[in-house]
This record gives sequence, C-alpha cells and structure tokens, in this order.
Amino acid sequence: MFSYVIIGTGFAGSVLAERIATQLNKKVLMIEKRNHVGGNAYDSYDSQGILIHNYGPHIFHTKIKKVWDYLSNFTDWYLYHHKVLGVIDGKKVPIPFNLNSIHQVFPKNLAERMEKKLIENFGYNKKVPILKLREAEDKDLKFLADYIYENVFLGYTTKQWGVTPEELDPSVTGRVPVYVSRDDRYFQDHYQGMPKEGYTKLFERMLNHENIKILLNTDYKEVLQFDLETGEAKLFGQKFSGKIIYTGPIDYFFNYKFGQLPYRSLNFVFEQFNQEQVQEVGTVNYPNDYNFTRITEFKHLTNQSSDKTTTVKEFSQEYIPGENIPYYPIKNDRNLELYRLYREEVRKYDNLIFIGRLAEYQYYDMDMVVAKALKIFEERIAK
Repeated sequence: MFSYVIIGTGFAGSVLAERIATQLNKKVLMIEKRNHVGGNAYDSYDSQGILIHNYGPHIFHTKIKKVWDYLSNFTDWYLYHHKVLGVIDGKKVPIPFNLNSIHQVFPKNLAERMEKKLIENFGYNKKVPILKLREAEDKDLKFLADYIYENVFLGYTTKQWGVTPEELDPSVTGRVPVYVSRDDRYFQDHYQGMPKEGYTKLFERMLNHENIKILLNTDYKEVLQFDLETGEAKLFGQKFSGKIIYTGPIDYFFNYKFGQLPYRSLNFVFEQFNQEQVQEVGTVNYPNDYNFTRITEFKHLTNQSSDKTTTVKEFSQEYIPGENIPYYPIKNDRNLELYRLYREEVRKYDNLIFIGRLAEYQYYDMDMVVAKALKIFEERIAK
C-alpha cells in the first residue's frame, strides 16, 4: 500500500512526505514517536492562551529564497527580526557581542580604540569567531577577546554543552561570533519571520493530503522491522519493498552497535505572568549567572496581543536515552569518528535515506533541513 515509510514528522520528514505525496502521487506512511507532528518545532497554546514553543524558541530565518517560497505555500508570515541581550557585568548588552555592546561595557576612549582596530583588522559588518579573535596579537584586541571569551562565551558554552569551547568542533563555536557592526539583530538573513498561525498549523497544512497517513505515539520498531544483515524490511509483519526515510538518531537505528553518540538535552521550565511583558526583547542570555542559559518570552516572537505573557527558561543537561530528548549533537573529533562508522553502515543499503540533525549527527537550522530535504527529493527520489 505504501511506497515510502518516513520515520519522524519534523521538517525533514514532513517536507519529503509532502513532495512525494503531491509531486509523485505516491503513498507515504509517517511514523512518529510523539503525540503530535512537527518535531521540535511544535507549538501550542498554553492555559493562558499564549502560543508557546513546547521545545524551546524556534525563529525562522534563511538566505535561501527557494526555502522561503516553499514554506510560504503553507503559511503567511509575521515579519520578525530576533534580538538577544546578554547579562554581562550587570548590564544587558546585544548578543552576538557587537560594537554597541563594546560601547555599553567599556569606557568611551577604550571602546572607540577597540572599534577602530576591529574594523581595521577584520572589516565592517564582518563576523569573527571568538577563538579566531583570541589569536590577535594587538594588546587591545587581545584584551577584548579575553573579556568576551570569559564573560560571554565560556560560561554559556560550558552550561550549554558541558565542555569547554576548545573541546568542540569549530562549526559549533563559530555559531557565536563577535560581530563588527552596529546591527543588533541576532540574524542577518534576507528572510526572517514567524509563521503567522504557528508552526503546528504549517505542518498540518503541509501534511494534509490523501496520500499521507500518520501514525502517532509509535516507536517505529513496533511496526517496522529492518534486517541489518539482509537489508529487507517488514511493515506490520508484511514484506515492505519501498524506501525508508529515517530522521531519528542514527545510533538507535543500528541498535548502538558501535556505541551511543553523545548529545545534549534540554529541560524547559515555563512560567506564566499576569502582565503584558517581562523582557525588553525575545531572549535574554545568562552566560555567567544562574544555572539556566536563557529566558525567552514568546509574545515578542509571535506578536500576540494579550494582557498576560509566558516565558521559558532553558536548562541544558546530559542526554540519557529513554529518559529525555536528544537536541544537539556534541561535535568533536572523537564523536564524529563514531558517527562516520554509522554513516558507512547506512551506505550499505539502497533502500534507506537518512536525513536531519539526529540522523546525520549535524547541527542544522530549520531552513537548512528544508533545503536538504528539497535537494534529496529532487536528486535522489524524483529522479
């Protein structure tokens, strides 16, 4: 009955399901462990009627017009530019640390001197990874780099990842640069916004097709058996000759045969307030204070009108299979070598497609997952 089985209903699985169903007129079975579609982008209304992101804030941004146009088939947008403040030495300053941050933290003469040297050495409107800035030989830039590293980067990174910045892959540390600019926006992409009715509505529209059937509250191994020796599959006990698209943890698919890949998990604590607003911007980071990393107030993100508001505090924690949710791959040389062993296993089978943050052990923003799914459909499925 089904030509494709897709495990997971986040962006990767949902984009591929929509493309297969509408463009190829093939039947798709989606299997989802949770009781809802949308993966970590799922949102819902809390008891106060505030639209919240159940798995932490998801702000959509992309440079890729094709991705924006594709998702615009399923949602209108609230055009929103995210801003983040960080509590540094008792002041709330723009994050990523930029020229405005420098002028808020340091005396006027020192700030002006640092600004001039940053522009001379790196150019204006340039993003400089903090670990690269620490290599500067100039005394003032070295002082600035050490200050930012100690007060902005080190504490947050250690709380978020459970390791020091030096123990992480540069692709991770490079995500939080020093921005030689006065642009206080967290992202500078051409397309930025939030789905007007929320992400869940976007997913529901995307998956509302007669060729798509969704099985919720189900671990895929309950209904789909994949023989790692032969590559043969059974669905509901019957031979399945179609393609399997997998978006879950790659080590789980292979029964942890090489060991467990490390991830970071998160614990979210939601708080409701009987007032219109509690923060100046959408997110405030706490790199050095408290044991949570940041607080997000959703109404900034969604533009919702209400005399009440809801925030979420994020506590980073170790991922324990079966107890919490894997959110972030911990990318370093040892873990990537372990991932490569699993990736080689995937290549043995021509009926498997692995895609997404967990299946590829890769940190993806939402737009990059959508772009990857569209590319896989065009190059590996539609052909």
